[in-house]
Amino acid sequence: MLYNLRNMTPENAAAVEPEPSGMGEFSRLVGVFFEPTKTFRDIAQRPSWIVPMVLVILASLGFAYTLSQRVGWDRVIQQQNEASSRFQQAPPEQREQGLALQRKIVPVSFYGGSILAPPIVSLIVAAVLLGITALMAAGLRFKQVFAAVVWAGIPRVLSAILTIVVLFMKNPDEFNLRNPLAFNAGAFMDPTSGSKFVYALATSLDLFVLWNIFLIATGLKAAAGKRLTFTGALVAVLVPWAILTLGGAAIAGAFA
Repeated sequence: MLYNLRNMTPENAAAVEPEPSGMGEFSRLVGVFFEPTKTFRDIAQRPSWIVPMVLVILASLGFAYTLSQRVGWDRVIQQQNEASSRFQQAPPEQREQGLALQRKIVPVSFYGGSILAPPIVSLIVAAVLLGITALMAAGLRFKQVFAAVVWAGIPRVLSAILTIVVLFMKNPDEFNLRNPLAFNAGAFMDPTSGSKFVYALATSLDLFVLWNIFLIATGLKAAAGKRLTFTGALVAVLVPWAILTLGGAAIAGAFA
């Protein structure tokens, strides 16, 4: 009885240290760039995604609005059609009909895609990665994978900001919508000549894409701990990305 009373004294109660608080949202935003391993460990412990999702959507909307003001939708449509041999070879009547339809669809697709694409794509990617890592017995939860995927998209905000800067610095007529930042091999190729498959593949090997892959793998490893190696996490991300990239390049080559 005396022993129990001694252990209930205020001195002993005060000696119990409180658990350290996690990183704040701003610290996470900075940490994704400078301390990804530490940051994604914190994200795995307390999965959240609203702040990065909102930032990605706002950055995408900002880019779409700036593009409409600086370049204009007509120039955007013209660039897309210049890269399509099927459009160039179509009869004049079909081209006029196609242009009329594009003028209605393109603005809606840019603004609508800016809002809907980030959450939908993140959900699909997270579901695929959860299935792959389940085969590896990583023991991850969906909200951990989803949070890792969303936070790994933060570099897209930087990409959008840099693209907006380029829009203001460059002559609108010289702006290349398909490759605005020239961070891939496709930026140094002519999209109107040569193999469309090779061009699409070269464009896909982008610095920001590879950065995104690295961050997602870091997030999966941080959430799984010892149950998954970083190499295994990287393979889990690279395999579906490679299949999607090669498939997209093949379609671009077949229907260019």
